[in-house]
Order: sequence, then structure tokens, then C-alpha cells
Amino acid sequence: MGFPDKQRGRRSIFFGKAVGLGSAALILGGVNGGPLALAEDAASLAPERARELVRMVRQDCGSCHGLTLRGGLGPALLPENLSARPLPALKYTILFGRPGTAMPPWQPFMTEAEAEWIVVQLLRGFPEESQ
Repeated sequence: MGFPDKQRGRRSIFFGKAVGLGSAALILGGVNGGPLALAEDAASLAPERARELVRMVRQDCGSCHGLTLRGGLGPALLPENLSARPLPALKYTILFGRPGTAMPPWQPFMTEAEAEWIVVQLLRGFPEESQ
């Protein structure tokens, strides 16, 4: 069936922006910084916000990636599944989504530093929700 030209153009522009930003991050930030480099940027996260983000990932992301993050509609978000991926690519996937898939952009709900914090936590083994 396909998309009308107007929607196809919008999708292409969005994808181009997301890829462009991700590529710029790879070029400027490199891929060798590792989780510790990202952790430094996200270290100032307030404990209350960290709890909110854990809940968001466990509940909202978990609705597709599985409540245990072992996969479902979306892929597993376990350290062994993510460790080979470039860290900026993971961050920008969270922020800008994946066009043409069910992965939405989360940028309206979090900052870049918060997305970095989520990536670091996913690579360490994501924390459980505290009650």
C-alpha cells in the first residue's frame, strides 16, 4: 500500500536527522569512550529521577522489550545483546526511535544525559524497580 508522498518525505527527513545526529556523535565522540565516559556525563542524575527512569524503562519500554527486558516485540535489552553496539547509537536510538519500526522517539520525555544514563544502566544490567 505505501505512504503518501508527504508522509514518506517526513519519514525520510526524520530518519536523515536521526542518522545525521548519530553519525556526528560517532565522529565527534568516537566509540571508544565506553560506558564510563557516558556515566561521567550522566553521574549528576538525581535519585528521584533515576527511580522515574527505572520505572519508565521497566514499564514503558518493557511493554515491547519484555518486563524482564529479555525481548518481546522488541529485542532483548540485556548487556550481552547490547555490548557490541556503539554507545552513541544506543543513546540516539532511545532519543530518536527507529523509523519504520515500533520503536518510538523518547526525546520528548528525557534529556540526552538521561538517555546516556539508561544506556549505562542497560550495559551494567538494568536495576529492578524499587517499591
